[in-house]
This record gives sequence, structure tokens and C-alpha cells, in this order.
Amino acid sequence: MLRPAVMSLAIRERSALYSAYMPFLQNGGIFVPGNRTCQLGDEVFLLLTLMQDDVRYPVAGKVAWITPSGATHNHTQGMGIHFPDDETGLRVRRRIEELLGTALGSSRPTHTI
Repeated sequence: MLRPAVMSLAIRERSALYSAYMPFLQNGGIFVPGNRTCQLGDEVFLLLTLMQDDVRYPVAGKVAWITPSGATHNHTQGMGIHFPDDETGLRVRRRIEELLGTALGSSRPTHTI
């Protein structure tokens, strides 16, 4: 069995967090820009650092979205990681939603939709 890909993502600004957060996934998720090759459903291990936090959130998630190179509308290449349905996934989702606050209701475009 293959080991999950290990990735690191540091988000320093609220606007970047808004663009990367994927609230439409059942457990929430985050878009990770880059050109790493993965398939839908692949397990990944993400170390996520959020603005204002000294904590690195370890997230064992699954690839739920892929934006390929050359995607329409100049979308950034990368993948969406679906948070797990466990305490770590819930913890990071709660923290992201705290940081975003009222911005969650915005209709501004994101990296995914």
C-alpha cells in the first residue's frame, strides 16, 4: 500500500483562506495549490498553518477536487483536500470558520467555484 502524500500549506491572509476553503464538502476542505499528481480519493497528509495561529493542524484527508494545469477561467492548479470526519477534521473546520466569520456568506469567486 502506498503512503499518503505529505503536503504543507501556510495561509497568512483572510482573503487567501476564503479562496482556499471548501465549505460545500460534507466535512469541509481546503484547496492546496501546486502541481503534485494525485487522483480523486487518494489519501493525503496535510500540515496546515493558519494566520494568527502558532499551531500546525495535522489533517489526514482525501483528494476531493483536482484543478488541472490550464483550467478554464484561470483557476489555480492544485487539489482540494476533504477533511476527515473525526476530531481533527472538525477542529480545523471550526477554526477556519471562526477566522472567516461573515466572509463565509460572500459570493466572491474562490479557487474551486
